[in-house]
Amino acid sequence: MNPKTKKIVFNSIFVVIILLLLWPTSRAYFQQGLMRIGLFKPSLEKPTKSESEAFIATDHNISFKNDQGEIVQMADLKGKVVFINFWATWCPPCIAEMPSIATLYERLKDNKDVVFLIVEIEGESEKANTFMKGKQLNLPVYYPNSAIPKEWLGGSIPTTLIINKKGVIETKHEGLADYSRKEVSDFIIELTKK
Repeated sequence: MNPKTKKIVFNSIFVVIILLLLWPTSRAYFQQGLMRIGLFKPSLEKPTKSESEAFIATDHNISFKNDQGEIVQMADLKGKVVFINFWATWCPPCIAEMPSIATLYERLKDNKDVVFLIVEIEGESEKANTFMKGKQLNLPVYYPNSAIPKEWLGGSIPTTLIINKKGVIETKHEGLADYSRKEVSDFIIELTKK
């Protein structure tokens, strides 16, 4: 191959890679591929005591609302393990991890001790529903009905919390993660037994 052809091929490959990384949908597929090979494992470590126990969910008036207008008060979920994912339709890492959350949800949806709140932070119900239908995801989508505590959402999405039966944060993960992993469902099931 002559030097001019090599340069054209190299530049073409470079442009394709840049486009894949910059185009939101392509970036989500790229991130999903990285998740499949074992990257982006969620942190299942308990936050520091001051972070987790300083803010007990059931002691505050935190609520979420779904498309049917039903309001879920966190205080009413005492005695349940709650998986909360904060996301937005414009967020490529949120889009990339959503199928893994759907897998986890399907695995645990019949467990009466586990509640899933997939919270679209912008309150964009039309966009959220279009996204879920387009991706063929059957997840319980909610929207903020009160202020979201800074202990839960510090500004980075996606952010995922797993809250124990007493309303204490068991784990908090900011950024993309693969929630379809067996250790995540095992972690949640173990919390239902405590």
